[in-house]
Amino acid sequence: MKHIPPQYEARARIIKAMGHPTRLFIIEELNKSERCVNELTEMIGSDLSTVSKHLSVLKNTGLVKDERRGANIFYSLCCPCILDFMGCVETVLKSSVSEKQRGKPNKNRPLLWRETLTADPLTRHHTLKG
Repeated sequence: MKHIPPQYEARARIIKAMGHPTRLFIIEELNKSERCVNELTEMIGSDLSTVSKHLSVLKNTGLVKDERRGANIFYSLCCPCILDFMGCVETVLKSSVSEKQRGKPNKNRPLLWRETLTADPLTRHHTLKG
């Protein structure tokens, strides 16, 4: 088995850090403007320690940076280009919904969690259920 180059591990860590709905929300909010943890806590509706943990995960991967100003710590997005990736994800989601509405499944795309792809052995037509 071949060795996977280290850049794939690094990429996976960043994608994993983004793999929580709260963190995705934080990234989008920080793209709009910098925020202190109290603002984000109020927006998210969670406790301070939970939001701080999410920010820590994003900061440790280099997606977010912080700056202390008096008693507050303000967070901002390091690389706004990460939203290009989010735009790509939205395109995939829209494509999946469009395919499902047309009833023409793409056999090469991953199935959504509720979907199953079945093939008729005689006609070889695929049907998407879900």
